[in-house]
Amino acid sequence: MTAVLPAERDLRRVIGDGEAIPDGEVEGLEERDLLELYRSMVLLRTYDERSVVFHRQGRIGTYAIFWNHEAMQAGSVYALEREDWIFPSYRESAIGLLRGMPVSTVLSWWRGHPAGWWNPLDYNVASICVPIGTHVPHAAGLAWGKKLRGEPACAIAYFGDGATSEGSFHEGANFAAVMRAPLILFCNNNQWAISTPLSAQTAADTLADKAVGYGVPGVRVDGTDVLAVFEATRDAVSRARAGEGPTFIEAVSYRAAPHATADDPRAYIDLERVEEEKARECLGRYEAYLRRAGVLSDELAESTRVEAAEAVRSGIAAAEAEPPADVGLLFEHAYAAPPASFAAELAELREVLDG
Repeated sequence: MTAVLPAERDLRRVIGDGEAIPDGEVEGLEERDLLELYRSMVLLRTYDERSVVFHRQGRIGTYAIFWNHEAMQAGSVYALEREDWIFPSYRESAIGLLRGMPVSTVLSWWRGHPAGWWNPLDYNVASICVPIGTHVPHAAGLAWGKKLRGEPACAIAYFGDGATSEGSFHEGANFAAVMRAPLILFCNNNQWAISTPLSAQTAADTLADKAVGYGVPGVRVDGTDVLAVFEATRDAVSRARAGEGPTFIEAVSYRAAPHATADDPRAYIDLERVEEEKARECLGRYEAYLRRAGVLSDELAESTRVEAAEAVRSGIAAAEAEPPADVGLLFEHAYAAPPASFAAELAELREVLDG
């Protein structure tokens, strides 16, 4: 069962430190489940680290880093069923990989290529949301629709701590609560909204306290503990399927990497705290847990890393092999009934680009 540390205001944890804090375990998870979670985290970590390199090489555009957020993504997705829907923000841009989405598709999205868009029905993963919090009402609406149809599926919406200060979060959370929609509101609280600290956003003791205002349960979990995240999400999914409505999960961590490749956090962040967090980052913590449990060997760890690295290498090769996009796409989907001037304007644009 989950180990709860009362000294940290009911922050749920499972993984100990191998010394003073003993390891817990999650009922229902077998060895194959533990290793599948590990593979998912390694794939996400590899994708993230390589994407930063690809950006520096000019092979993708500005990139939102999610280093040390892999436990939140892998743990929560593993608690879902295939029919459940995922609504990611830009911080979860690679979450579709956990549903079988090709690496090349996600990389193409960051390259601004049309091959980076997918049919959400193929994976039950909605389009990546860049505006802060605007996908929360979308997720609430889909979840409500599933309820009206009598379907068992639920939805999960991922957003950062900054999104809880947005009106769209309030609208989506309030609507879902009133309609008892099967929705999981998953808040990645890494304590920074770009350069704005959590203390400058809210006077609430915790973000989970905000759930009270909507009449829904609020759960706090260690966001770097993949097992605790899984269990908290599984509980929320069970509530949703039982018709008990939404749950707010506050997954707590500390941002140990820049907000994005365009950000230099040295001007505002606590660099000593960053180094402390890097020393106990989520993948290393989980790998140590698996080794203490006798589940992970050196050989399996190495083969998992090699497999992930090859998947990402193949993905960037496939993304870069895509032919240049036709600029006509900019005109084809702007209006249902395009203005007569479009033809001439497209011809002029082609002439400029060809010249």
